[in-house]
Amino acid sequence: MMVPSDLPALAQTLLARLGVPAATTGARLVISPVDGAVLGAVDNTPPEALDALIGRAQAAFLAWRAVPAPERGALVRLLGEELRRHKDDLGQLVSLESGKILSEGLGEVQEMIDICDFAVGLSRQLHGLTIASERPGHTLRETWHPLGVVGIITAFNFPVAVWAWNAALALVCGNALIWKPSERTPLTALASAALLARASVTWAATTGRPVPTDLSSVVIGDARLGQALADDRRVPLVSATGSTRMGKALAPRVAARLGRSLLELGGNNAAIVAPSADLDLAVRAITFAAVGTCGQRCTSLRRLIIHHSVRPALMARLRTVYERLRIGSPLVDGTLVGPLIGADAYQAFEQALEQARAEGGVVWGGGRVTVPGCEGGFYPRPALVEMPGQTAMMREETFAPILYAVGYDTLDEAIALQNDVPQGLASALFTTDLREAETFLSAEGSDCGIANINIGPSGAEIGGAFGGEKDTGGGRESGSDAWKAYMRRATNTVNYSHALPLAQGVRFDLQD
Repeated sequence: MMVPSDLPALAQTLLARLGVPAATTGARLVISPVDGAVLGAVDNTPPEALDALIGRAQAAFLAWRAVPAPERGALVRLLGEELRRHKDDLGQLVSLESGKILSEGLGEVQEMIDICDFAVGLSRQLHGLTIASERPGHTLRETWHPLGVVGIITAFNFPVAVWAWNAALALVCGNALIWKPSERTPLTALASAALLARASVTWAATTGRPVPTDLSSVVIGDARLGQALADDRRVPLVSATGSTRMGKALAPRVAARLGRSLLELGGNNAAIVAPSADLDLAVRAITFAAVGTCGQRCTSLRRLIIHHSVRPALMARLRTVYERLRIGSPLVDGTLVGPLIGADAYQAFEQALEQARAEGGVVWGGGRVTVPGCEGGFYPRPALVEMPGQTAMMREETFAPILYAVGYDTLDEAIALQNDVPQGLASALFTTDLREAETFLSAEGSDCGIANINIGPSGAEIGGAFGGEKDTGGGRESGSDAWKAYMRRATNTVNYSHALPLAQGVRFDLQD
């Protein structure tokens, strides 16, 4: 497959098929990382318009919360059906706008479909608890209720899947949504919103009543919009995915009004390779985790901690694999490494390698690759860096395909190295030793929100809760019981007797 010669025309064709009017006249230009072409132009949302929009979203919430949860789930089911029908178009648009290879763009849409399926089942299982009461003739219960307007802030690297993680759960939980996508990827956001609008029309025809107006909205602009969501008391939950710097700026604003934040921030993920590891398996897993999405996943592998006994053999094999990586347009079949999101990301890539050399690192790879037909894109050659130890540079996250490697002697030492960074998102251990595996997964092992055995840190399924600790923010999205973040909990005591016993044996006798 050749690189399409006119990416802007292709983008507008895809948008039209997805139900988005021509996006060519707005003030904000949308640049493709594939070749630097302007894909389109969209209108910015004026910050002063957000106040009224939040008010309309609040009104939509008041109506939506009264709809039975299984009926809310039916809307999400219809969204999943729209995504299935338009998977190829939306997946291709993801690749055009974010630069990830086409199979990953399609995989991102599949992730949206998967979370819709999960949420539909969840809509019939938003269960509470019945708790034993100490008082005769009483029951004690725990119930869950819709929360309100949920602000969703997403990043460029997963421009639509992370919205779906939040939106599918928030909608079945009875909430309204306001989505601020990355300034770099507004087209995929508009396309996703258009598919939800189509699903809403079908839902209204099926149920005989319309989806509340402004139940889900998209706002496009800079950090001021995110700050406005963070500051408004009518938005009880702000779910934000992005850099640790962004999260540290946003969370105090939400906390100042005692709101909730759900933060999924930076990751500086490590994998440990033990003496007993299956190196064939490890090489494949390490390479995908380190260079997939051009190293721009929050779960990308950044640090490799290798037992000294296998370090020479593993590094030699990785260098061979890296030399053969197919770097090129993400729209061409067979490409494994596409572009970085832009010039700023490439500059950070080169600066990190320069600093690694200054700290004693030996660098294989690096530099910019010229891709015919895509000269305006920033295509890096993924880098392997052998370090003398875990230096200051390794403790920082660089959003690029750089894999630092250090050695270790004991598993305790390796775990300590892995945990000795500010971030705590994802981790992995390659071993065939059961004791090592269980130690790594124990309280004395990895301190990350995701800890894997014999698989890399990236590529999580939606069934498990996704998120991490420390500077990663502590939030959990997607599967398991992450839905509870989008609801409020109530404890209920019901007295069905004629007496009034007080808890803890307290006596409060009134005189007749």
